[in-house]
Amino acid sequence: MQKLLDPIRKTQLWRSVFRHGYPDTPRNRTLAVLSNVFLHLHPVKVRRSGLRLSYTWCMGGLTFFLFLIETITGLLLMFYYRPTAEWAFQDIMGLREHVPIGIMREMHRWAAHMMVITVWLHMYRVFLTGSYKPPREFNWNVGVILLVLTLLLSFTGYLLPWDQLAVWAITVGSNMARATPVLGHEGPGAAFVSFGGLDFIHAGDDARFGLLGGRFVGEGALLRFYVLHCVGIPLAAATLMAIHFWRVRKDGGISGPL
Repeated sequence: MQKLLDPIRKTQLWRSVFRHGYPDTPRNRTLAVLSNVFLHLHPVKVRRSGLRLSYTWCMGGLTFFLFLIETITGLLLMFYYRPTAEWAFQDIMGLREHVPIGIMREMHRWAAHMMVITVWLHMYRVFLTGSYKPPREFNWNVGVILLVLTLLLSFTGYLLPWDQLAVWAITVGSNMARATPVLGHEGPGAAFVSFGGLDFIHAGDDARFGLLGGRFVGEGALLRFYVLHCVGIPLAAATLMAIHFWRVRKDGGISGPL
């Protein structure tokens, strides 16, 4: 078999695709990782102690796996869901009762709950093991941003079923945006954003208004939450995940036990 493949490996087409030899030696294994667009985000070598399940809890890997499930099931759900006040709730009911892949919605929902849990546990593990300390403090901050984006994904997705529970939950949640420092008309510092006796931050243009696209949870809020949930936040999260994995490699791989 080796002799049959040798002529193929010597062709220019093969060399243009695979820029290194077969990973049969430590050097070739290293080149196979470093020259791959996905594998190069991970370190070539890791500490054996850092791979123990009792140390890592595998929470980081589980969080990424759940993100992949959310992406795949979310793309499938987009074929059947219309983000309008007229059709949103009916489409959710249709996914449950008529669409053959309606189970995808339940997978999407429960994977979202699990992702929130695993990302919290991952942050907790990193804190307990001191993996946020230098030289990993930058990656810790990237992780904190990813935690916030995960919560925002859950928050924006909560409105999409467009039932009474979703509408009133988002009403309560978005009311907190009124207290945003400087940007909320009831928040600290809003009174200082004025000129000549005119208030530039009020109920018609503060953070809550920008989030909902109006003064109450309506069709404008549904569309904005749909775009944020399906495009904006996932792209930001995927970009930061790539940076997060890359920094793990640059910082010497997974940190070892204290």
